Amino acid sequence: MEPGEPREPREPGPGAETAAAPPWEEAKTFYDNLAPQKKPKSPKPQNAVTIAVSSRALFRMDEEQRIYTEQGVEEYVRYQLEHENEPFSPGPAFPFVKALEAVNRRLRELYPESEDLFDIVLVTNNHAQVGVRLINSINHYDLFIERFCMTGGNSPICYLKAYHTNLYLSADAEKVQEAIDEGIAAATIFSPSRDVAVSQSQLRVAFDGDAVLFSDESERIVKAHGLDRFFEHEKAHENKPLAQGPLKGFLEALGRLQKKFYSKGLRLECPIRTYLVTARSAASSGARALKTLRSWGLETDEALFLAGAPKGPLLEKIRPHIFFDDQMFHVAGAQEMGTVAAHVPYGVAQTSRRTSPTKQAPPAQ
Repeated sequence: MEPGEPREPREPGPGAETAAAPPWEEAKTFYDNLAPQKKPKSPKPQNAVTIAVSSRALFRMDEEQRIYTEQGVEEYVRYQLEHENEPFSPGPAFPFVKALEAVNRRLRELYPESEDLFDIVLVTNNHAQVGVRLINSINHYDLFIERFCMTGGNSPICYLKAYHTNLYLSADAEKVQEAIDEGIAAATIFSPSRDVAVSQSQLRVAFDGDAVLFSDESERIVKAHGLDRFFEHEKAHENKPLAQGPLKGFLEALGRLQKKFYSKGLRLECPIRTYLVTARSAASSGARALKTLRSWGLETDEALFLAGAPKGPLLEKIRPHIFFDDQMFHVAGAQEMGTVAAHVPYGVAQTSRRTSPTKQAPPAQ
């Protein structure tokens, strides 16, 4: 080596210590780890399929409800503030919301620039200060919920249309009825009696037919004239589409997103699957239901006609993230078999169910 020639760097031998990184590099790594991970942007409400979920549907708030009922609103607020760093446990809508986010991830992979996605809005009549615990809980579970509506004790129903809501889920039956009366697809969600594992990669949604996807026209005939007259009526009107029910628009929105996967050749691997689960008989009244869907340009992946048999055992096999029905005994039967069921308060079956209001806690919205 000539004098003044730079030495070639040598590899450190076994057991040799490497030079420590400069302090500014260590600081950069430290702050990079602290920085929040970049999340995708929320879609514009007019482009998205918007699901509005109440706080008590998304999380379990039984203890908070008890405190409100027994000790009043001031103690309730104090309790929430004292526990705001403790995340709530997942509620009945939690698996459904996680499945929506799984679909969104697939859509973003296929259509990076598209805003045709699910958008979840948390809707609650909690005070904004109480909302800190909700925000902490959402961050704890790494949920992507950017839009909040916290109304400080007032009903949030008047805001649902401004949020372009396609579906509203709540634990408060009165609020759900308000939404239905305003022409918004809505349902009261119930926890199952036992936990059942559901798919982590495919959103599964099951619908009753009459008074859910369809109007209550046929149920009115059954109630007034009996099953024989109903079968005659359905046969005579087989080619006349039923009027739409409150959740027809939500099925339509699901179908729109499904077609985005179909256009990529992914029909069999589509992460959204829909089911019609109806008490109708296939031979005597099933054709009208299927022809109605066809006339709307809609379909369900599976159509299950039970001819009056219980729905719970079949739902146990499907394992949907949510099942919609207008009759509480079907909802209860689904719950018993471990299905998250949601009651749609629409149609003639509800006339005997209207009861006087009961006191509800702020999170029940």
